[in-house]
Amino acid sequence: MTTFARRMLGATALNVATFEEIEADRTGTGQAMTVVILSALGAGIGARGFGAQLSQLPAITVIALMAWAAWALLTYEIGAKLLPGTNTRVDVYELLRTIGFASAPGMLRVIGVVPALTRPIFFVTAVWMLLAMIVAVRQALDYTSTGRAVAVCAIGWALTLAIILMLGLFVMPELS
Repeated sequence: MTTFARRMLGATALNVATFEEIEADRTGTGQAMTVVILSALGAGIGARGFGAQLSQLPAITVIALMAWAAWALLTYEIGAKLLPGTNTRVDVYELLRTIGFASAPGMLRVIGVVPALTRPIFFVTAVWMLLAMIVAVRQALDYTSTGRAVAVCAIGWALTLAIILMLGLFVMPELS
């Protein structure tokens, strides 16, 4: 198995050692961004189950990428500046790598093309990505408390969901 595939599986399994490896590998940033793009494509394709037209898939994919970027920025700001731990030392690339791989469960959103599975798969993968994000943030920001990582991710997630809803209503009002 390639390092990339092993890392995707490890991140999906919420494996702490995998996130530590990703954090330490300065060459893994491209891999992390590939995971983010694949996850966004999964969202775009899976949105067909919500009734999205083929012509809307690029916009949905871009919204998913923008949502990840917003979540990443909010996580950095909240985790590094508002709620840093005593051991927190911030390297934005370490954080981007770990949270990039935390979006690996989002690739499963492609299953959403089946209308009966769309809502459940989007819900399950959203929660799964949140859990992966908690592990990623805890490791990248050197938190000793999972509770602090939960707070950072929950605040960022809520703000990101608000952004997604606003973008979705603006870009594709017929789906709302």
